[in-house]
Amino acid sequence: MQKEKTMEWIAISGSWRWCTAEVEEDVRNDVRALMQSGDGIVSGGALGVDFVATDEALKHNPKADRIKILLPTTLERYAAHYRMRADEGVIAHEQAEALIAQLTDLKARNALALIENSRSAFLNNDTYNERSAQVVQAADQLFAYHVNGSAGVQYAIDCARDQGIPTEIRTYVAKNEK
Repeated sequence: MQKEKTMEWIAISGSWRWCTAEVEEDVRNDVRALMQSGDGIVSGGALGVDFVATDEALKHNPKADRIKILLPTTLERYAAHYRMRADEGVIAHEQAEALIAQLTDLKARNALALIENSRSAFLNNDTYNERSAQVVQAADQLFAYHVNGSAGVQYAIDCARDQGIPTEIRTYVAKNEK
């Protein structure tokens, strides 16, 4: 008798600054394969790789029951933060609004898929690192898309290695920020 495959949760970590066409294609291909195999993704709800992974996962899992997005704060605070970063010129207003719409849609599809951190009132490197550690802890494996030696992705890789979580790392060099 053949043993039934157990669903696994795969953490997705990647750069928010650099998401080249090559990185996006790899993320979409990997997430599509994971969704088709019955596995789920865990990610941090940021721009770039997280946004692409969530977008692809929703195409194959519209109920969002195999998607977990862990935010470093509440969705309301996160949206305000992204709008502020757009006002500062760090990201485009269109990027901020697309991310906010995606996370709002995810929450509407499955409130359990969006895990908000109500304890964190502000966002900084520490709260982002805490979120990355939680994403890794919630997973059985990590897929890391390491662009230009991103410190945040390296932190997730280090967390996974410290916890003995299998890690698949793809390394890229991007010339221009996107």
